[in-house]
Amino acid sequence: MKMPRDLSGADLAKALKSLGYVITRQKSSHIRMTTQQNGEHHITIPDHDFIKVGTLAEILKDVAFHFDLTRDELLNLLMS
Repeated sequence: MKMPRDLSGADLAKALKSLGYVITRQKSSHIRMTTQQNGEHHITIPDHDFIKVGTLAEILKDVAFHFDLTRDELLNLLMS
């Protein structure tokens, strides 16, 4: 699946809630999310209008690794 180019930080945070992530804090333009599924895991998302493709790729890689998924499997879960 092709990496989305117009995904905002708020949209990504909303999509990650389906995987059990909750917002634990927000400081300035960064959202910190945590999940307890498969062990505790934290990620930080920039709350920008559009997340840069490289930043988005690293966030998705980190989440996919935590849930033992490929990036494409994760994108299919989040974008459906």
